[in-house]
Amino acid sequence: MVVYNKSHEESCRIEMDTFSEFRQKIPEVAEKIIESCGDKECYTHIDYDPIPSNRSVVEIINRFKEILFPGYFSTGKIDPINLKYNMGQTVSILFDILSEQIVNSIRHDCLRYENVCIDCVEKGQEIAIDVLESVPAIRKILAADVKATYEGDPAARSHDEIIFSYPGIFTITIQRVAHKIFDHGVPLLPRVMTEYAHNITGIDIHPGARIGEGFVIDHGTGVVIGETSEIGKNVRIYQGVTIGALSLPPEAGEQLRGKKRHPTIEDDVIIYSGTTILGGETVIGARSVIGGNVWITKSIPPDTKVLMEEPKLIYK
Repeated sequence: MVVYNKSHEESCRIEMDTFSEFRQKIPEVAEKIIESCGDKECYTHIDYDPIPSNRSVVEIINRFKEILFPGYFSTGKIDPINLKYNMGQTVSILFDILSEQIVNSIRHDCLRYENVCIDCVEKGQEIAIDVLESVPAIRKILAADVKATYEGDPAARSHDEIIFSYPGIFTITIQRVAHKIFDHGVPLLPRVMTEYAHNITGIDIHPGARIGEGFVIDHGTGVVIGETSEIGKNVRIYQGVTIGALSLPPEAGEQLRGKKRHPTIEDDVIIYSGTTILGGETVIGARSVIGGNVWITKSIPPDTKVLMEEPKLIYK
């Protein structure tokens, strides 16, 4: 049984009137926001040409995972009979999405920065084909990454476990593809790809970094590898490692953009957790071992161990 209460009705009417009063302000608020879009000190992209799409970037990454590790990330079963059909369909779809996003990236820079106009569509398709043609080579490098991860991690039960679940492999897979696109001079898209991996795993690798095969990121959270870093073969790093640039004054950005600012790590180096290595002239020599929580801004010769002095613990 519902009991009618006049005070409740009056309360509801007051709430509705108040709600309506606020809604009447929406056109005025929207107009102010629209006016702010004309403020040149703020950032907008209001143009007839599209900007690269985050949603499309995620699809590009997922499609690349399908062709780099066939059968692992496909939505359906892949067997020797349907491999050709499934791979052909995936590569075709990926070409369309990838070339479109490359075109959007190139065109965005042309218009915003008044660059010399080129045939964006043809250029985008040319780059997309070149990137796809590099897939067999990237697969071999990733196979070396997976093998090195398995051989160095007693907790890994199988290569499958590493491919499916290790954040280091997920991140380096995306970075190796993004690096190929980056090498073609494509703006925006490669960085959006690696930042997606950063968001998922907490591992931040710039697409410009050059990384040899057999690369292992153990655990991985908090790893940072800068744009001009050069990393040799069979390098292993642990969580919290930074391979970065020395701090610079704000006005130095334009002067050093594109120049070597990050360290070189030679072959067979191990860098333990929490270590920071900085500077474009810093070289960590081959086969060196860098202990945890070490701060390095100078070069280290090959076959060197760098360790912190054992701390003195205080028990109370």
